[in-house]
Amino acid sequence: MKQSLLKSIADLRFAIIILLVIAFCSIIGTIIEQDQSIEIYKSNYPLNSPVLGFLSWDLILKFGLDHVYKTWWFITLIIIFATSLISCTILQQIPSLKIARRCQFFRTPQPFSKLKVHRKIFDSNLSQLLFKIKQNQYSIFQQKNILYCYKGLIGRIAPLIVHFSMILILLGSLLGSITGFKAQEIIPKTETFHIQNIVANGQLTLIPRISTRINDFWITYSPKKTINQFYSNISMLDKTGNEIWQKTIFVNSPARYNNITYYQSDWNLISLRMKDENSLIYQYPLINIFNNQNKIWLSWVPNTADLNDGLTVLVNNLQGYCSVYNKFGNFIGNLELNESFQTGQTITLLDLIGSTGLQIKIDPGIPIIYLGFAFLMLSTLISYLTYSQVWVVKNGNTIYLAGNTTRATFEFELEFFSFSKLKSFKNTD
Repeated sequence: MKQSLLKSIADLRFAIIILLVIAFCSIIGTIIEQDQSIEIYKSNYPLNSPVLGFLSWDLILKFGLDHVYKTWWFITLIIIFATSLISCTILQQIPSLKIARRCQFFRTPQPFSKLKVHRKIFDSNLSQLLFKIKQNQYSIFQQKNILYCYKGLIGRIAPLIVHFSMILILLGSLLGSITGFKAQEIIPKTETFHIQNIVANGQLTLIPRISTRINDFWITYSPKKTINQFYSNISMLDKTGNEIWQKTIFVNSPARYNNITYYQSDWNLISLRMKDENSLIYQYPLINIFNNQNKIWLSWVPNTADLNDGLTVLVNNLQGYCSVYNKFGNFIGNLELNESFQTGQTITLLDLIGSTGLQIKIDPGIPIIYLGFAFLMLSTLISYLTYSQVWVVKNGNTIYLAGNTTRATFEFELEFFSFSKLKSFKNTD
């Protein structure tokens, strides 16, 4: 019963059906936004107007369509497909490879007519034929007047490597799904933080307890005053607060430490630091009024204790200056770093406090997935190697010659013709 079940699971048709189901579920996970807040799903998939007439937010949450790749049913499909590949490898591919390694002698020439090419040669020397076959890198096995020859056996292991690579890819994906996590942090420069704002995580995820410090954050601009690149200099700290590792990251150049990857993803301005005429330092919060690429921040710098009179400060970059407006909205002038401004009182801009947006990620399955794809590429190269077989039976003064190949039939026929080109030959077709 168990063996019959394994044979059913190892069946190619069963594997294709499971693979199609996985592909369909993956398409759903691509179309429906993953790992978003419930408000987004309520907005995009309302109950009173479901998408396609049936897809509403409650259905999405009920069946886990908001995190397809972490649901128990998707993981079960992956395990079933991996089991099918393993069963096929054990029950079909490995026995097939063992058969290919055996000496498959033909005692009589009768089966030769079923092979792709066959010849018979009259009045020829078997040793001469054997020498020609050996020159073409064939492995030769002989029992008196019968021969079995093959080459390119390594090409027969390509299906095994394909199965192994797919199992590795599935294992890596599964491991990353249940043990990985993704976090998003917005941290002011010079601040130290722990990973807290978890966006997505698996069922067995362990969040590392590690301290990270943002040493500095800056932006470079093009000659046209558009943003060119974001940079963050970060340090890892030990339990006593001492630096143990440091690196500068930017977009498309993340940092990796103990399997944790830090990506530069966003930025923000949080406050202005100013000094008044009495050398007292104040910090005023900035409010972002646009969330698109053209970010603009505003702050109110009061002149009076009751906050009724003051200045509106506008900032749209990290280049070290801001624009100042009076309480009626009239433009007064620009204020640069360490520059003083006189409007009823003297204020000096000391600093623009920026914060960096970091995406922090752990995916322990990535190395396994990369290894799986490496084996998959290797199997593709190996599959181009031709596995060829030649059989020889000598009966009296006649040598019967036949051959078979897995690919490159024309080249094999030319090679086979060179074997039979001894004295005279006759095609038995």
